[in-house]
Amino acid sequence: MKYHQILPPPHLRDYVRYYWALESTGQPDEQVHFVTIADGSPGIIFQQSVSTSFQEDKELAPIFLYGQATAHTRIISPARFSTIGAYFYPHALKSIFGMDANELTNDCLDLDLFLNGKRLMERLENAVDVETKAEIISDCLWEQISRNDHRLQAATRYALQRIIQSQGGVSMKDLRQELQVSERTLERRFQEGIGLSPMLFARICRFQASLNQLRSQSYDKLSDIAFEQEYADQSHFIRNFKEFTGLTPFQFRKSTRETVENFPVLVYS
Repeated sequence: MKYHQILPPPHLRDYVRYYWALESTGQPDEQVHFVTIADGSPGIIFQQSVSTSFQEDKELAPIFLYGQATAHTRIISPARFSTIGAYFYPHALKSIFGMDANELTNDCLDLDLFLNGKRLMERLENAVDVETKAEIISDCLWEQISRNDHRLQAATRYALQRIIQSQGGVSMKDLRQELQVSERTLERRFQEGIGLSPMLFARICRFQASLNQLRSQSYDKLSDIAFEQEYADQSHFIRNFKEFTGLTPFQFRKSTRETVENFPVLVYS
């Protein structure tokens, strides 16, 4: 598989982490099994292939917007495809598209239908290279931002930054005291702006920190990761890891190939 990463233009860098492109030249009758991992961010995927992709038993639109994930899922794709994706920051559904983020948690929607006749898919299919596709998506996003631009409330943005900076380790009680808001108010605002409760988002951030440590192999044994990421014990770490990936840390290392971050391919050996 060929992988390519493209930075967004400067005016989109508060919304889009990066664009990624993946191309596979497998046989038309073969399949590739991807695992989606909870990573605290929504995004867009556009896939050109010889046949349809499926998420579990659900047929996926050729171009779709997906929300926050609270668990792992599987996507079954034809082995010959050309894909481009936009990897957003956590607040993007609200700030770009003006929707309450919790409306799309653990779900996705046909972006072409959502944009109401903008013919985005047709324009992408006719683009000659991934850079042009990224430009087309950027133009579409900027149009949405110019129309909506529902920036996060200051309290939600502060909570989001604190959770990310602490890698999920900040106390929710301390956070509420710093903001001087009730538990119910913080949760409602965070759900609307990010699509998850602050506690669940913090758990995903801590999981991602442990996954990064596993990727970098900066540990001697799994209990080192559990200790450094402040899990109660190794068993708690493994249960949390399996909740968000569907695999134990050992299985993840041995049974996946992660060309695209947080979107690994299952390999069986």
